[in-house]
Amino acid sequence: MAKTDFKKTIGAYRARAGTFSLVSVPSLQYLSIDGHGDPNTSPAYAEAIGAVYPLAYSLKFASKKNLDRDYVVMPLEALWWAEDMAAFTDRRDKSRWSWTLLLMVPDWLAEADFEVALAAVAAKGGHPALDRVRLERMDEGLAVQTLHVGPFDDEGPVLAQMHNEFIPGQGLRPTGKHHEIYFSDTRTTEPSKLRSILRQPVEPVA
Repeated sequence: MAKTDFKKTIGAYRARAGTFSLVSVPSLQYLSIDGHGDPNTSPAYAEAIGAVYPLAYSLKFASKKNLDRDYVVMPLEALWWAEDMAAFTDRRDKSRWSWTLLLMVPDWLAEADFEVALAAVAAKGGHPALDRVRLERMDEGLAVQTLHVGPFDDEGPVLAQMHNEFIPGQGLRPTGKHHEIYFSDTRTTEPSKLRSILRQPVEPVA
């Protein structure tokens, strides 16, 4: 059975470090869960991760067993925002951040598959945030993105350049929420080697 790796088949999951590029992000389906607060200290953030991954693997195994369609579980993603975006791009005041954790799942999986996986994971217990996870579709469209290599706390200058220089320089303005895609396991990867895509949906200035 062939195993699909969407990181290789969807162009929006590729980016280069040191350069900003315009991409067209297709409509994609995600496991999603919302929260607020510093991801390093917030219990809600850890609980959200603890709910999303078991669901993702339950869906993968069910797809392989019941549909004869196997795929690589996708990396964790997140939308980030704050009432004052300077708290995110400049001051990095993480206590003021809101977030939505995302994990992309194939279009061939439907709401019914999600409900079955939800029940299976719930039956095993120990996932306090499970009832907050939903299956939803997101269509970001035109976006600017770059690959960031290094600690998350070093993103500030890159984001400032993206928002203050590149986006207006292209006759664009931000629309939607800041989006990050995490390719590295923070538990085993040195901070200097962390790889993540930084993405901002945009639209032409009228």
